[in-house]
Amino acid sequence: MTTTVTAKGQVTIPKAVRELLGIIPGSKVAFHRSSDGQVVLIRADQQQPASRFRKLRGHAGQGLDTDAIMALTRGEP
Repeated sequence: MTTTVTAKGQVTIPKAVRELLGIIPGSKVAFHRSSDGQVVLIRADQQQPASRFRKLRGHAGQGLDTDAIMALTRGEP
């Protein structure tokens, strides 16, 4: 992936990298130079990126039995 540096020295972090690191607006990032001279971008605020499955976790509702849940998933009234 490549990106262009602006006149102000700014770059846009590609979407795939933002998603991989869990970078959202307001996230802090850090740049580190590795021993071979490469620069590595890491997320600096120590928050782990949210699992793509974590967003889907939840429950069907308080007090619903199996029949009520099945009716909801089928779209029955």
